[in-house]
Amino acid sequence: MLHNDSITKNEIPVFFTTDDNYIPYLDIAVSSLIENASKEYCYRLVVLNTGLKEENIQKVKEREIPGFKIDFVDISERLKSIRSRFKNVYHFSIVTYYRLFIASLFPEYDKIAYLDCDLVVLGDISEFYHTELGSNIMGAVPDPFVSVTKEFSLYAKNAICVEPENYINAGVLLLNLDEFRKNDIENKFVSLISEYDFDLVDPDQAYLNYLCREKIHFFKNGWNKIPSPLPCEGKKNIVHYALYKKPWQYDDVADGEYFWHYAKKSPFYELICQRKSNFSEADRADNDATGTLILEHALKISMSENTFSKKLCNK
Repeated sequence: MLHNDSITKNEIPVFFTTDDNYIPYLDIAVSSLIENASKEYCYRLVVLNTGLKEENIQKVKEREIPGFKIDFVDISERLKSIRSRFKNVYHFSIVTYYRLFIASLFPEYDKIAYLDCDLVVLGDISEFYHTELGSNIMGAVPDPFVSVTKEFSLYAKNAICVEPENYINAGVLLLNLDEFRKNDIENKFVSLISEYDFDLVDPDQAYLNYLCREKIHFFKNGWNKIPSPLPCEGKKNIVHYALYKKPWQYDDVADGEYFWHYAKKSPFYELICQRKSNFSEADRADNDATGTLILEHALKISMSENTFSKKLCNK
């Protein structure tokens, strides 16, 4: 909990994670957030990382204006003790799990917003942040493709022990860190990942869904609108390019125009255009193949005996 009441009332902390490869997209997410956020509040944008090029950091920090502070926090050293608690998880990257450790790494906060880098913020993030969570551990948007895709639906219910319509996308989160700590989510996660070697298609997201199930506030999908023909509920506040087709790779991505609106104003614009130009037909074929493999993998996992549902839900 913060000790300074004025900071508690006026500061809105928003967390990101990135590496040098994704920092151009972080820049776009940050610039869109700043442009559309209410100026009635102060914002601290915290970018968790394990080492970035200084030149990239400085390009993003040029976004700072009065009321918006951007801090890059290298948590390599702070994660060493956590990393040592893991067993037989060579196939998991600790980078994937940063969001699971925010509660212990930042004890000064009782609530934070977390955003992936592959999105644009079109609405006022302060409205998202000020949503009352009560005793819920987090607020998030259910992933629409889980409930309408047979393979993912079976994966959610039969493997993760979560009803498909309640399976959330973890790229846009409002985390109630007080409840996160009270429910001991981090230690439960470390214990589970140390004791079990679950085969998963979305490791960190799966653990969040399982550990926080029944204690999630569900936002309308306008706060995490994945590009798709599915209708937007309410105002389109955040467009999240969460599917394998990204606007910096493909021309036909729904809502891609929002990305390019901000990309054109980014110091990384030429780099982004070069990457798009270099994205070949072979790369597209690989992406398509990966999408098919993920569906097949999800279906296989749903029939496995080594799942959250089979090992834990009946205990």
